[in-house]
Amino acid sequence: MDVMAKVNEIVDKVQKDPKFKDEFKKDPVKAVESVIGVDLPDDMVNKVVAGVKGKVTLDNAAGIVDTLKGLVK
Repeated sequence: MDVMAKVNEIVDKVQKDPKFKDEFKKDPVKAVESVIGVDLPDDMVNKVVAGVKGKVTLDNAAGIVDTLKGLVK
């Protein structure tokens, strides 16, 4: 399994699907497993969850920086 591909797939779903975003916030392991479609060992799922949280945070930070750049002109 390509972990980064799954992380990117889940990040995309978190950003585009408000219902899934809520599910991810409530129970990230269950949400990740629902996208992957298989029950993975906890250590693998936790790595995917951490990757998704990190990427979502970075993407949000980048969006904020871009917004601020637009205001500073």
